[in-house]
Amino acid sequence: MLFNSNVFLFAFLPVAMVGYYLLAHYWSVLACKVWLCLASFFFYGWWNPVFLVLLGCSIAFNYSLSLTLKGDDEGAGARQTTWLTIGVTANLLLLVYFKYLFPLLGFLHRLGWTHVDFGSVILPIGISFFTFTQIGYLVDCREGQLRERGLLNYVLFVTFFPHLIAGPILHHREIMPQFANEATYRFKADNLAAGLTLFAFGLFKKVIFADTIAPWAETGFAHLQGIRMLPAWSVAVAYSMQLYFDFSGYSDMAVALGIMFGVKLPLNFNSPYKSSSIIEFWQRWHMTLTRYLTLLLYNPISLWVARRRQRKGLSSGRQAASTLTGFTTMIVFPTFTTMLLAGIWHGAGLQFVIYGVLYGVYLSVNHAWRLVYPPKAKRAAQSTLARFWSGLWPVVVTYVAVLVGQIFFRADSVGDALTLLGGMSGVRGSGVPLPIPPNDLKYLWVTQHWLLGHGLIVVGSRDAYNAVTLPLVTNVLLGLGLGAIAFGAPNVYQIMGTWSPALTKVHPSSWVRWRWQPTWPWAIAAAVMVFVASLRFDRAARFLYFQF
Repeated sequence: MLFNSNVFLFAFLPVAMVGYYLLAHYWSVLACKVWLCLASFFFYGWWNPVFLVLLGCSIAFNYSLSLTLKGDDEGAGARQTTWLTIGVTANLLLLVYFKYLFPLLGFLHRLGWTHVDFGSVILPIGISFFTFTQIGYLVDCREGQLRERGLLNYVLFVTFFPHLIAGPILHHREIMPQFANEATYRFKADNLAAGLTLFAFGLFKKVIFADTIAPWAETGFAHLQGIRMLPAWSVAVAYSMQLYFDFSGYSDMAVALGIMFGVKLPLNFNSPYKSSSIIEFWQRWHMTLTRYLTLLLYNPISLWVARRRQRKGLSSGRQAASTLTGFTTMIVFPTFTTMLLAGIWHGAGLQFVIYGVLYGVYLSVNHAWRLVYPPKAKRAAQSTLARFWSGLWPVVVTYVAVLVGQIFFRADSVGDALTLLGGMSGVRGSGVPLPIPPNDLKYLWVTQHWLLGHGLIVVGSRDAYNAVTLPLVTNVLLGLGLGAIAFGAPNVYQIMGTWSPALTKVHPSSWVRWRWQPTWPWAIAAAVMVFVASLRFDRAARFLYFQF
């Protein structure tokens, strides 16, 4: 079920919420939990009920396994490690089957290594997210970090519908204590007001911003042959803005829905395009995935490297990391391994491997830069222009690097990605000459002669203008407008300020007059955003991260 649909917004959500609070008030918290579990299963099964069996079996398997990961008797440690290994392996094999096995078999068939075409398999929505959530739970069980082990709270933790399909990836210590707290189930008007406002922002970003520019990105990636510089850049930026507002919109709606039910979810998106480095970018983009990868991949690999160096009598401190050998083993190796696996997690295909490798390179270079040029406080004596430039160029460089990675993230193949990058580099020319009707040349004023002389425009018919020039100019202007919002405007959590319903708080917006308050003007603004977005529900598109 899509958040951006009439059936969700005007049927499922009101029924789920009213039933939730009525049961909590007139019956019991236990009944309320059961109701929310059933609602979450209904939400997940709306698209394809068959996959409810998969979700249920995954929950039953992992919860049963978690019960074996406790005890302090003699030999418990080795036994628990064995069961943990079995559990993690089983979960990963499930991902391999649905995400990688059939693409691999298809690749081997195209190479002629097998004469049987195995076809494909439907990817269950959200399988990566609920699988990763449960792997993290098993690891925490093994390390003795769990206090809440009840089955009902666990089912809620895994299936809670706001995060089930596309995150954020939850940690048990953040969520399960909230489900165990009876205060969570008491209706609070402030929670509803903040949640509805945040949901309105997220819905508007998804439906009006992301879905409006999506056709330009999709058409561009479908017709890359011979693409030139201006169209290539417009396609790349269009997809960049589509992905930004699509994922940002979903993350906002997930947090908003959580607080409507009294549950605070972690922040997952914090204006990543404003980042001045790749390290900072991953601290702002898909923040719960970054945390997950750091805790379960990067840190264990780094610890293994450090212990290996200690056995050899080598240092593992900052000074050692500044040497070539130390930097390679202590920084590059864990970073590359983590990002390569992150790339592969996003999809089956060589383009996702390159995506992971690119970020491995980016992050390694960023770490090296920080070692050579440690961050320094800005000098107050700098001129305004110098401060502006010193803050601008790192953001521009970071965004261009991210843009290259996103091209591999989106392209259907490595060849398509290289074709688009070639077009962006200008190897095929600056762009297709845009047809301009003779009567409209006067609107270009003194630039018309220069544009005509350099072959950027030609005199053409009105039909040619409507077919070629108008869509390109419209989408370029739309991309620039969305870019201005992404790079220059405060994000919704800054606007919400102290009312932000996310677990993690951000600095409130300096635009004091625009900070949210539970007032009628803000309520009307939220209602208008929902109404405008609902007018386009007939064009509703799935969220991009549903495929992962």
